[in-house]
Amino acid sequence: MAITRPSTQPARQDVRPAPTGPRHGTRALAPGLAVVAVATAAVLAGSRIVPAVSPLVVALTLGAVVGSVVVGRARRPRTVARLARLRPGIAWTTSTVLRTGVVLLGLQLSVPEVLALGWRGIAVVTTTLVVTFAGTLALGRALRVPRATSLLVATGFSVCGAAAISAMQGVVARPGRTTAQVREDDDAVATALALVTVYGTLAIVVLPWLAGLLRLDDAQAGLWIGASVQEVAQVVTAAGTVSAAALATATVAKLARVALLAPIVTGAGLVAARRGTPSGRTRVVPVPWFVVGFLVAVALRSAGVVPQGVLDAGSALTTVAFVAAMFALGLGVDVPRLVRTGRRALVLGALSALLVTTTALGGVLLIA
Repeated sequence: MAITRPSTQPARQDVRPAPTGPRHGTRALAPGLAVVAVATAAVLAGSRIVPAVSPLVVALTLGAVVGSVVVGRARRPRTVARLARLRPGIAWTTSTVLRTGVVLLGLQLSVPEVLALGWRGIAVVTTTLVVTFAGTLALGRALRVPRATSLLVATGFSVCGAAAISAMQGVVARPGRTTAQVREDDDAVATALALVTVYGTLAIVVLPWLAGLLRLDDAQAGLWIGASVQEVAQVVTAAGTVSAAALATATVAKLARVALLAPIVTGAGLVAARRGTPSGRTRVVPVPWFVVGFLVAVALRSAGVVPQGVLDAGSALTTVAFVAAMFALGLGVDVPRLVRTGRRALVLGALSALLVTTTALGGVLLIA
């Protein structure tokens, strides 16, 4: 990817090009992968000290700081050349490693466990997801938030937070993007992840308190939290403060939302492909390989043929893959511009959080 440099003022250097092709060998990937590996190890080590904070969010923040401070201030030709060597490995991380994490996420989902939620619980989860996803997109249009940001916020709030945003990122990415468009897409990812973190953290405190105020029983409280809180870690923390029974129900409800990740991403990809075709004619679009892999992983886990040791390793590798991808994505984020343009997105996040919370509560009170 070429770096544009205005004649009057040096431009912020970008270490993230469009995804690399077969022409890049292992040696070309090594410098960028080494930087990502060091950052990933640091983030995971820190998450052991402060487990309440999502390592994915920490990784994105660290990447954004490095990208905005270190990379953004690079002016010397030698420094620019060194940064250029990082691009292939970083781009490979944001594509292949990210999608591998989505595949491994399927090993955490068992269909029998989801079905144990019962038709009422499944109805609450499904209705909440559909209403939140469609409603957030509509609110984004009304607030004139960029379409990519609205789509990522809708996915993160309705499905499963950072993991869902990461999966949908491939749909947002436009083919043949310019450097400016890459930066816009990265900013959209960063905005969605920030909103998931802010409002999900608020839910950890507010929802258990409201559950007690409304005198919900453990099953109702767990279903409400599992159907409305964004991140898995946030669900566990919030439901765990209610009771062990609420935590069990919330975890299964959260898994039910994760199960709907594949159809949401596939459907959004088909819509995006239709919009990109002249005269609105539909063209045949293959299902992304990582979505197929996700479904295969779910099937293997549901069939009970995967040993527990493999499941544990898969869970750990999922976290590693997402942390690495979030750091790599963060390197392309322009924080100052994000702060200047993020007010409408903040309002969208607040409305989406309110929508998912009230819809899930209504479902719990009506049929659960």
